[in-house]
Amino acid sequence: MQFPRVLALLGLLAVTADASSVTPVQKVIQLMEGMLTKGKEEKHAEQVQFAAYKQFCDDATTEKTRLIKEAEEKIEVLKADIEKNAANVDRLAKEMADLEEDIATQDADMKAATDVRKGEKATYDKTHKDYSESIDALGRAVQVLKKQSGDKAQAAASFLQLQSMTMMPEDTKRAIAAFMQDGEDLEEAAPEANGYEFQSSGVVEMLSKLEDKFVAELTTLEKEESGKKNVYELLMQDLTAQSEQAKSDVTSKTEQKAKNIEDKAAAESDLNDTSDAMAADKKYTADLSATCDQKATDFEARQQLRSEELEAINKAIEIIAGGAVRGNADKHLPSMLQTGVAFAQLRMTAESRSYERAAAFLSSRATELNSRVLMAIAQRAQADPFGKVRKMIQDLIVKLMEEANEESEHKGWCDTELSTNEKTRKEKTEAVETLHASIDQLSAQIAKLAEDITETSKEVSELDEKMAEATELRQKEKAKNAETISDAQAAETATAQAITVLKEFYSKAGDATAFVQQDPEAPEVFDTPYKGMGAESGGIVGMLEVIESDFARLESETKAAEESAQKEYDTFMGDSKVDKESKNKDIEHKTAKKQDSEQALTVAKKDLEGNQKELDASLVYYDKLKPSCVDAGVSYEDRVARRKEEIESLQESLKILNGEELA
Repeated sequence: MQFPRVLALLGLLAVTADASSVTPVQKVIQLMEGMLTKGKEEKHAEQVQFAAYKQFCDDATTEKTRLIKEAEEKIEVLKADIEKNAANVDRLAKEMADLEEDIATQDADMKAATDVRKGEKATYDKTHKDYSESIDALGRAVQVLKKQSGDKAQAAASFLQLQSMTMMPEDTKRAIAAFMQDGEDLEEAAPEANGYEFQSSGVVEMLSKLEDKFVAELTTLEKEESGKKNVYELLMQDLTAQSEQAKSDVTSKTEQKAKNIEDKAAAESDLNDTSDAMAADKKYTADLSATCDQKATDFEARQQLRSEELEAINKAIEIIAGGAVRGNADKHLPSMLQTGVAFAQLRMTAESRSYERAAAFLSSRATELNSRVLMAIAQRAQADPFGKVRKMIQDLIVKLMEEANEESEHKGWCDTELSTNEKTRKEKTEAVETLHASIDQLSAQIAKLAEDITETSKEVSELDEKMAEATELRQKEKAKNAETISDAQAAETATAQAITVLKEFYSKAGDATAFVQQDPEAPEVFDTPYKGMGAESGGIVGMLEVIESDFARLESETKAAEESAQKEYDTFMGDSKVDKESKNKDIEHKTAKKQDSEQALTVAKKDLEGNQKELDASLVYYDKLKPSCVDAGVSYEDRVARRKEEIESLQESLKILNGEELA
């Protein structure tokens, strides 16, 4: 501690003064008062200095704390992004593997279906050829038999061809063989033409029925082939569409997976950088906190020491200025001075010359420093060259020191207030600008959300209209198809009944016998049995069978069309419902977001109003500080320097008055 040294110095000065009886007590008091003034100045300067340092510590700690908090929040977000991207990569890999497996399955299904279809087509072609050849052979055989003067050799050749066909029933083959045998017997016996014709009619009828049967079976075969072909084409179309969609999904998911991997790597790199920066900020904050705490401890110790030192000086001044020292000096020193009157007169003469020198010195320094204070003291010294001038100079030195101390305290207060005000103005200006930007952004966002909500609501309304229109069309189409199917079924049934009636009639007509010729000779009349309109009936029945097949095809095609239309309608309605639900959710989300933005806009406007008021208040306060704290022509440093020179000049003038030589 320093105050024991100060007490020792004061004691030494007192002893010296008592010993020499030359140095007055007042000089000791002035020295101690100077020390007191200097101690106060240094203590105040130290307070100002530490206030600035503490402000730095608080600002730096606040800033680093904010950066650390932002880094921690960013790290959490980055970790979440990394986990999300990693999960997406795993999910996409599994989905791609499933899609590849689906593609392989679909390709295998298409190959299997194609192989089955090839087998069915080969079987169909062979069977169709057999039917076609059989029908053709039956038709030619019937034509041969129907000719009145038929070529028996040609008929025999046709019968042999029929017997060789694989599709020909065994009973038919036996009947043809028997017929050919009978024909040979009849030919050898040379029968009449009527008897031969009568025997061939049963074969013709049998062959005609067999031809009709083969035609019907061929028609059925062609229908089945057409159905199988349609099923195959629809299956292949469906499998191809599924395969193409799966391949497209694989491509899309591959790109998405690559994007997730890239985002994950970027997030990991950003995470490392952010973690390093946060660790550096934490270390800096810890070091800064330790340093600032140590400085605060040191400052408190120094301030305590200075307070104790000033207290000791004050105590010493009280002691010296008290009756024990100053009182005794006033009591005893005058008698000592009376013993040296001549010496005092000589000293007065010397002092007179010293006053002249001091006045001249003060006048020159006043001119150099342009100081009105020094000029007034110089004029006073010339007018009153005795003790009052010395007292006035001493008082002026004390006054200047007090002014310096007060200005130093005011300077510290101004620095603190200006710094705080500048920080407040800067923070509030930034806050106002940020809030203006936020308000503009929120306003634009609200307008955009309102526009999006209106547009999406319009799309939902249009979608409802399309769904209602599709439902109405589907109902009409369904009713129309149901009516068509019902009509086709009724027509097909009626046609089948008509065919049955005709076939039953003509089958019975083939068994009718001819009238027997009787005596007396009758007029010319038909001599062959009536079998009905055989050729015409065959054409009518064929046409009816075609009509029946047309109605059957109409029924089948209408059912297929109804099923396809219903499927398309169900798909459209399902997709539309999903789209509508998605749009409604989008409307709800954007409506909630719009409400949040409007609430945030209200809060931002309120915050803007508050910050603007605080900014205006800080600007008004700054205007109040400027007259007393902001330099107006002469800086604080210049004023301190000039005051210091004035004090030094006054102190030098005192030395001159005291007869001391200037260095």
